[in-house]
Amino acid sequence: MRTPTALLLSLALPVALVTGCSRSAAPDSGAPHKHEHHPIHGGTPVVLGDELYHVEFVLDPSTGTLLAYVFDGELENFVRSSVPSIEIAAEVNGARQILDLEAVANPATGETVGDTSLFQGQADWLKATPEFDAVLKSITVRGTTFSDVKFNFPRGNDTD
Repeated sequence: MRTPTALLLSLALPVALVTGCSRSAAPDSGAPHKHEHHPIHGGTPVVLGDELYHVEFVLDPSTGTLLAYVFDGELENFVRSSVPSIEIAAEVNGARQILDLEAVANPATGETVGDTSLFQGQADWLKATPEFDAVLKSITVRGTTFSDVKFNFPRGNDTD
């Protein structure tokens, strides 16, 4: 004989499995379901590959500092990268600007340069540029390299 708790768990598990994040059609409207992610820091999400990973860009315009956080495909968990820096090529007022974001160590999390999920760069042009088109030149995450990833700041590149 099953206990009430075991019965509830056996009923809840299939429901939880089928109600997860998906790209299927919305059952009520027939319209496609918009696959959305919400950046933890309120920044700009940039998809790497087919939702394999994300980079969240966060700008502090007062200092011209741009942070880049590497996340999993659901923008929930930090993912470390071994690259020492990330290069961004931006188009600003008709001119190409290059921004290098260096790996940041964090002793509190055990992250080090060469094993971190956070990158940071600073440029004066970021103080007066709230929007720009850019290309993330290259980043390697868990052995997979993503090159020439186009995005807009602050819209990102997820066009689902």
